[in-house]
Amino acid sequence: MSGETVAALLAANAASRGQADAIVDPQRGISWAGLNEASANRAAQLVETGINKGLRVALMAENSVDWVDWACAVMRIGAVLVPLSTMLRGPEIESQIRIAGVRHLIFQPEIRGRDMHAELAALDRSALPSLRSIRCSIDPLPQASPEAVSVAQALTDRLLPADEMAVIFTSGSSGLPKGVIYTHGSAIRANASNSASRCIRADSRLYMPMPLFWTGGFAGALFSALSTGCTLLTEAGGSDGDSLAFLSREKVTLFRGWPDQAARMAAHPLFASMDFSSLAPGSLDAIMPGEPPPVGARAPQLGMTESFGPYCGYALDEILPEGKHGSMGKPFPGRQVRIADPESGALLGVDEIGAIQIGGPTIMKGICGREREQVFTPDLWYDTGDMGRLDADGFLWFAGRRDAMVKIAGASVYPVETEMALEQIAGVDRAVVCDVTVDGELRLGAAVAGTNLSLADLAKAMRSSLSTFKVPRLWLLLEPGEDFPRLVSGKVDVPAVRNLIVEKGEPV
Repeated sequence: MSGETVAALLAANAASRGQADAIVDPQRGISWAGLNEASANRAAQLVETGINKGLRVALMAENSVDWVDWACAVMRIGAVLVPLSTMLRGPEIESQIRIAGVRHLIFQPEIRGRDMHAELAALDRSALPSLRSIRCSIDPLPQASPEAVSVAQALTDRLLPADEMAVIFTSGSSGLPKGVIYTHGSAIRANASNSASRCIRADSRLYMPMPLFWTGGFAGALFSALSTGCTLLTEAGGSDGDSLAFLSREKVTLFRGWPDQAARMAAHPLFASMDFSSLAPGSLDAIMPGEPPPVGARAPQLGMTESFGPYCGYALDEILPEGKHGSMGKPFPGRQVRIADPESGALLGVDEIGAIQIGGPTIMKGICGREREQVFTPDLWYDTGDMGRLDADGFLWFAGRRDAMVKIAGASVYPVETEMALEQIAGVDRAVVCDVTVDGELRLGAAVAGTNLSLADLAKAMRSSLSTFKVPRLWLLLEPGEDFPRLVSGKVDVPAVRNLIVEKGEPV
């Protein structure tokens, strides 16, 4: 059994961590030895039902110990896991099943008040020729025969790093979701490259509430646990008070949840009365004691579904070096990053802004339904769609999405540059900048959330630090406690923000 497979990681953690907690949700937990045994037993039962190596198995359920057990059972025998978002509706479910070529679908019977039996029974099966079975996650599986047990063990023993492991769909915040294919080896290498920078060790008790069906939860949470042997604390969602009680009880050491969630929890009336002395550096600053570092002093973890999480960053318990504030940090060990001309493909030099491309043994195998030349460059690099530059010290500076570039007064402008400048200003919590039409001309508009802000001061600060054409013409201050419009993925709904700026924004 190769070391770079899910089966090998489960076996290694069972041997080295034994009865230590592997996965804990608010209802129950399971040890590493228990997860290895339970997933092996379930894998044999899956073989009994006809699931085998290479078949694509979709899982539609909320975060839980049971989700992880199902996922590990599928992956350890070489079947390909296809996590489906619990937010999908009928046509979206059909689309992703069709794109990924799903053979078997496993689902949670009730998801946030939705009757999934009824919803899935209404799928147009005639349009889904690959789908052969739909099974409720709480229905008993058949007893595994001795032959099925033997086959499951043989599949586990013969699992290779090159074998396909999962199809992860992008959240689809711009364009249609893509089904990104990962092998065992590429996913495990990708995760191993950044675990140290995220301060994750075997004795960590890591909280990441991101859905396990998206990269943030699948790579950042589940595979962080598999790769390091740490304990993953996960939940399906609920009130901030319930989450605080759960995390205090479980002695969380690393809080890597949503930033706005961390701020809400720190301000919650129950927070001060609970014991969070176990929290360690590397947790989100909003929930840690003391003053947070200046904006831009910590590097965000830059990544995407196609890179199986972050490919660039800096130690989360450290401040960026002087002169590097605002950068994305450096590519992680084993990660390959280069900058190329977006038109000609020619490689660019130090501090030249171009297309960010990633390559090497940590990136995806491909995208469902696309030929290799549609996905990769001729020399097998992947164009991320992001723009940036590498400085002389190897730090990556993000310049925005290529498709977000707008022409203003004849100049190429990336709204993210103005966003980053705004977020350097004291009192600004978040800014969203986009193109708007002002008096028939394309200009920038900004929506800003924060405290003790004035539009006049914001505009003055921007004029002193940016070229005139990069300074917003229309401004909108969000009310205290007001959030930006968001998509179901949790990402900011930029078109909706643009509409708000146009409707309510003020010229300054």
